[in-house]
Formats: sequence, C-alpha cells, structure tokens
Amino acid sequence: MTDHDVHTADTDTLPPWLRPPHERRRGPDDRTPPAPTRSPLRRPPVPAPVTSAVPAPVTPAVAGPGPALDEVALLRKARRAPAGGWRRAVHTLSAGAINPGESPAELEYQELLDRVRRPVRGDYRIAVLSLKGGVGKTTTTVGLGSTFAALRGDRVIAVDANPDLGTLAQRVPTQTTSTVRDLLADPAIHRYSDVRAHTSQAPSRLEVLASERDPAAAEAFSEDEYRGVMRILQRYYNVVLTDCGTGMSHSAMAGVLDLADAVILVSSPALDGARSAGATLDWLAGHGFGHLISRAVVVLSSARPGASAIDMDQLAQHFLSRCRAVQTIGFDDHLAEGADVDLELLNKRTRRSLVELAAVIADDFGGTSLRRHPPFLPD
Repeated sequence: MTDHDVHTADTDTLPPWLRPPHERRRGPDDRTPPAPTRSPLRRPPVPAPVTSAVPAPVTPAVAGPGPALDEVALLRKARRAPAGGWRRAVHTLSAGAINPGESPAELEYQELLDRVRRPVRGDYRIAVLSLKGGVGKTTTTVGLGSTFAALRGDRVIAVDANPDLGTLAQRVPTQTTSTVRDLLADPAIHRYSDVRAHTSQAPSRLEVLASERDPAAAEAFSEDEYRGVMRILQRYYNVVLTDCGTGMSHSAMAGVLDLADAVILVSSPALDGARSAGATLDWLAGHGFGHLISRAVVVLSSARPGASAIDMDQLAQHFLSRCRAVQTIGFDDHLAEGADVDLELLNKRTRRSLVELAAVIADDFGGTSLRRHPPFLPD
C-alpha cells in the first residue's frame, strides 16, 4: 500500500465536514453544521431615577392675565358697629365681640347718604321759589343747603335774590356786611378766598351771599347783575341755591330760571298753597320754562304744628302728575324760631326729611355735563 492509498483510505474514513474541500460531497448527510444562534440585540434597561422627597418645580402654564389685585378678596370686610337700639347695646356689653351689624333702617339711611354725596360736574343750580309768602321757602333753602354742605365735601352756597329785603342772611351767623352788589363791585376776585370775604358761613359749612339791604336799591337788582354773580360763583362752588322772591315778574327772576338746573316749588299743605303752587307751574309753562316742570320737586312745608285737614297723599299725587317728586317737611320748633338754623337742633323727622330731599335733588346731578358747556352759561 502506497502512501497515496493510505492518505486516501484515511480520508475516506473521516466525516464529511473534516474532509478537504475537494473531496466533500453534497448529500443528505453532508450538511454544514448550523451556525450558533444569537439572541437579538437589546438596549440594556435604564435604571429608574431615584426620587427625592422634594417635588420637582412646576412650570406655570401660559394663560391670560389673572384677576386684578383689587378684585381678589384679600381681607374680610369689617362690619360697622350699629348706631343704636338693641344692636348697639349688645355690641357695647360684649365689648365689640358680638356685632349684630347695622339694622335695615341704618342701611337705608346709608343709601340716602350715598345718593346725597353723588359727584357733580361743574356746578348745579337750584332755584327755590313760591308765589305765596310765609310757606317756608327761605327755611327750605337754608335747611337743604345746610344738609348738602354738611354731608358733602364740596362747596355749597345760597344766594338771596329776593328784591324785597330778603331774610336769607338772617338764618346764618353774620360774618360780613357784604351783599351781592359788593361782590360785583369787587375788582379783585381771583381766588376762592376773595369770594369768601363777601359771604357768611353757617356751622354746617353752608355759605350765604346776602341780598341788597337797602329797600330802595333792592328792586334795581336786575337780570344782568344776577348773571354776573353766577359767572363768579360758578368757578368756586359746586352747588348753588337761589332763594327767589315771591314775585315771578321781576327782572332777576328771568335770569334765575334761565340758569337753573332744577326748581324746588315750596307750598303749604293747604288748599290756597296748593293753588298757588299750581299757578306757579302754569306760569312756568306759559313763559318758556316748561322744561323745568318735569324736573321740579314740590316741597310741602308745614308752618303750624298738628296734622293738616288736607289729604296729603291725594295732594302729593296731584303734583306728581306734573313734577318729578314731592317731599313733605313737617313742623319743627327750631325752624319756626326764625333765627339761625342749626341742623343739630332739628328733630329727627325734620332732619330725615331734609336728607331725603337732598337725595332726590342729587339724583339729577349726573345730567349737568350734557346740558351745559364751558363757560357754563348759555349763549
């Protein structure tokens, strides 16, 4: 046996996959061993982060602007202490620990004060008039003006335009002897203090500009002079009341009504007083002042104590068919004295009536800017 045969014999006995490549035969038993399988590649798991006790900062979501600071109830609103009655007693005995709050009557009065204190743009002019004397026209002027001056923070003045020696200046403490004529004749009116030198002031802060004290010269107080007085006062006062005379045909009355924003018609709760008040409304309608009737306020002022025989409700309904409001002011001993008017000396009912009257007048304060333009006098 040759070396070649030995080599051949040796290779024949070998398994197919160990034979040389040129001697391998393909067959069912001659298969290449399968490659070892591998598992698919996977990303190694990422360990979960360790959370701490402190929460992560939260980024606020982008949204619209939040509510304004003044719209957020940051403070609890304190309740006002009651002014009287059993509520006041409970509040006092508990040293303020128990506060029942204000009574419905006190809340209603507070609403009246809010109406009285309504802002006014420019100046507001009120003409107080009556065809019949002795019905409380001057008393109503002083009482209403004092109420406005005491409850408001602006300046209030009452002007006496009575040509027959008016008594308006006698209802407040006399501080000067100046009159409307002295104010017109003063060449140095440049500031409020210059006007104040010609007025007298009541404890309520109401100022009064007196009429001419000379009966012989009083009738000469004309429409032009009244307009001249108003040109001065409109720059320094917010509420101007004019106490008119009993006549409707004198010269100054045309200027008073032409410049008035509102009219207060004073009448007594009697048949003759009611007829005079009705005649006044007819006169206004027939002389070009009909626009003042629908905004007029009728005051039924009692000059005598006791109840009137007139049906007050029916009388009020009669005037309400033509005017804006009707206010009743009962008899008051302090007002009947004819001396200086002090609001602190009025009885509670009279004081309340004057506050209600002031609230009714102040309800019309918002319309002045629509009816008048600078310099606040009609052309």
